Amino acid sequence: MEGRKDSFLGDLFRIIVAVILPPLGVLLEVGLTKHFWINILLTLLGWLPGIIHAVWVISRR
Repeated sequence: MEGRKDSFLGDLFRIIVAVILPPLGVLLEVGLTKHFWINILLTLLGWLPGIIHAVWVISRR
């Protein structure tokens, strides 16, 4: 049970970071992969697409 709680709190922290700065949330989740660069591009095109992509990347794990 404790492992699930830690995982939930970690994901919650990353989602909060992703709402404030989407590329940082993705970076914390997957590192410097293609998803990070896609998120940079989406965030430059608009803040909301960056947030949606970041939350999707974090939640699909």
